[in-house]
Amino acid sequence: MPSPSVQWLSFVGTIWLQTINGANSDFPVYSSQLKDLKSFSQVKLNFLAFASDAGKLFGWFSGLAAIFLPLWLVAVIGAIFGLVGYGVQFLFLGSTHLSYWHLFTLTALAGNGICWINTVCYIICIQNFPSDSRVAVGISTSYVGLSAKIYAVVADVIFRPQSNHDAKTYLGLNAIVPILVSILVAPFLREMETKNKARSSCGFMVMFAITLATGICAVVGSIRPESREHAISLGLLLTAPLVVPLAMKYREGKEELWWNRRERRVHDITVDEVDTRESVMDLEMREVESVDGKVEESVEVGGLQLLKKVNFWLYFFSYMFSATLGLVFLNNLGQIAESRGFSKTTTLVSLSSSFGFFGRLMPSVLDYSSTKSGYMVSRPAFMAILMAPMAGAFFLLLNPSRLFLYLGTTIIGGCTGAITSIAVSATPELFGTKHFGVNHNIVVTNIPVGSFLFGYFAAFLYQREAEGSHSCNGIRCYEKTFIIWGSTCSVATLLCTVLYARTRKFC
Repeated sequence: MPSPSVQWLSFVGTIWLQTINGANSDFPVYSSQLKDLKSFSQVKLNFLAFASDAGKLFGWFSGLAAIFLPLWLVAVIGAIFGLVGYGVQFLFLGSTHLSYWHLFTLTALAGNGICWINTVCYIICIQNFPSDSRVAVGISTSYVGLSAKIYAVVADVIFRPQSNHDAKTYLGLNAIVPILVSILVAPFLREMETKNKARSSCGFMVMFAITLATGICAVVGSIRPESREHAISLGLLLTAPLVVPLAMKYREGKEELWWNRRERRVHDITVDEVDTRESVMDLEMREVESVDGKVEESVEVGGLQLLKKVNFWLYFFSYMFSATLGLVFLNNLGQIAESRGFSKTTTLVSLSSSFGFFGRLMPSVLDYSSTKSGYMVSRPAFMAILMAPMAGAFFLLLNPSRLFLYLGTTIIGGCTGAITSIAVSATPELFGTKHFGVNHNIVVTNIPVGSFLFGYFAAFLYQREAEGSHSCNGIRCYEKTFIIWGSTCSVATLLCTVLYARTRKFC
């Protein structure tokens, strides 16, 4: 049986990996400057935003690699892809030899690297915490929502004298930070055979408290001007999860000492008594599994067999018409803000990142509380509930007021984060856990498909409103786009409701 301290240390490793694994989420911050530097049209800029998502088309390779390679190596490979993808752009951004298609290919390579790190984090959370996998996945993936915020804070601390950090600043950070963190946590990334299915309530309660404090700190820092004090506070909160494995290690030491003393006192235990004690322990474990584990019958579907399932296509398109649509909105946030007259988009991007963090965390909070009551909310139902306000937020953006831009951005960022987090648990719930690494990477191929379709259409309408210019100003730039996106998200709500009806278990 693995040591609980090592088990929790691997979980802390996934938290740190996820914190820096959204390197592509800071693209809106420097997209306008990149557009001017390379004289790109809006269509080309949207294709470049799509490039990171295009890398997910081959994300299933990471699922296969995780079967044959140690998890730490899979994570390092993903970080190396990011190092090459963003590093080459950093070195040759101002060179005429770096063409548009070079940028596209390098960005796609970096985007594929994100899938490798995600796969490692998902597998560790699901396998190492079988009875609390939903909670573990929710907490871990919530930190992805902070990535844009973290990169903005690091850029501000290191390059504070500059009023506006240029594209090279973020490209350099995107290349270096993931590989450094991956090497740091590599010794802790391992999949464990966990026979004890008892819940780790105390550990997750502490993690929830730390995670909530981190999110609140990030939101406050997004509203108020950045400061070194805020950066230090955020850094301390990101190291705080180490408290749990350290406490576990301390408890293990005390238990080992107690057990050694007990063994010295006990000399007359017969073989029959030992067998009886083991039988009782096995019976207790079965009782724990039946009460807490709540093992449900699930059909194991793997690989291309998914394509034959109606539920897969309902899941695929409802995801694409909601969470993927939200990601496209966030990728275009820099251009949307610029069209509304924002001179600096960092604040808006940090705000969406912070609320995306809370959105990703919310499902795990509800899962944790629902396990106490014995009632678990269906994943498809949960997703459908979140898609409805997201659809309404797109229509709110038709109002030219900055207040509605802030409100719509926070709703879309929060709901997108929540749906993305829920989907990680929905995939094994719908299709089983055996082929999860491959299955989920097949599901997320909807992201590049949706990113291409929705991103290109938004860029086409933007360019038409710009009337030959590179830039467009006013609400008209994205007015039709928001109407179409809101209607599309409404369709997603309907599809996910149908999926819930098909998978609901009637008593």
